[in-house]
Amino acid sequence: MKKNELIKQLETAKTLSSTVDIDKVIALIKQIETPTTISADLANEMVTRINRSLDNSNQSRLVDLDSAEFELNYNNTIELVSVNVDIDDIMEHVISVIDEYVELEDDSEDLQVEAFNENSTEEAA
Repeated sequence: MKKNELIKQLETAKTLSSTVDIDKVIALIKQIETPTTISADLANEMVTRINRSLDNSNQSRLVDLDSAEFELNYNNTIELVSVNVDIDDIMEHVISVIDEYVELEDDSEDLQVEAFNENSTEEAA
């Protein structure tokens, strides 16, 4: 929620009643958007979950096995020279982990708005 939206909701509440419940004002203030930053703890948790997701995936899908190039080195051992990485599959794992955090944030905002709307309709009645 942005500052302008908060002001509009407070003005609407003001027209319904000459007094405004402080709890509602606090709930609205908590909904104001804050700068989008990620704490170090959250970043570490996300990295851990992405790592776990990639470890648990079908590892052969993360690389293009058909693109693998090998060489026979001087000790008669086979050496992997190059292999293409499947960026799309890796990004699917990363996005799925990030989406879990985005959905959690959206759900909590929806619950806050619903709670405020329920309280507003109760007072209007």
